[in-house]
Amino acid sequence: MEKLYEILAFNKTFVENKEFERYQTSKFPNKKIVVLTCMDTRLVELLPQAMNIKNGDIKMIKNAGAIVSHPFGSAMKSILVALYELQAEEVMVIGHYDCGMSQIDSKQMIKHMKERSISEEVINTLEHSGIPLVEWLSGFESVEENVKHSVQVIKNHPLLPKGTPVHGLIIDPHTGRLDLIVDGIG
Repeated sequence: MEKLYEILAFNKTFVENKEFERYQTSKFPNKKIVVLTCMDTRLVELLPQAMNIKNGDIKMIKNAGAIVSHPFGSAMKSILVALYELQAEEVMVIGHYDCGMSQIDSKQMIKHMKERSISEEVINTLEHSGIPLVEWLSGFESVEENVKHSVQVIKNHPLLPKGTPVHGLIIDPHTGRLDLIVDGIG
């Protein structure tokens, strides 16, 4: 709770000093790009800097692993909103090397859930309701294959506007180097 009040105190000063003014922009991305990337803390400032992205340039969607896990899930919905309603014209899926999702042990995560008050009864109810938790919580073995898979899910979506470029890249979280995995133009 302490962090919440630190943030609120900082925010009060931020607003009073009108520091927000330098970040003002429209809701439409200047570069007309929507980026799906990982929520990794190392990418918060590195990814925009490595791509020459400024506030207002792109629509950025973040989740664990830059994964489009379901064609009608929230990541895909956000991509479609950006393309149809917010003037984005192309999509970039940007994974990263050394991704925590490539090391996720879903059985260990379920153990941690139980240690933090999720009952066996809740776990069993979800399993018996058709939610295979071990599978749902699992990550991936190869960041390259994960990026290719997410690109394919997006590219093959029945609601994707025809001709929309969907690119796949991987960033090195130590250097900022971008490797092109899928050229969505070709």
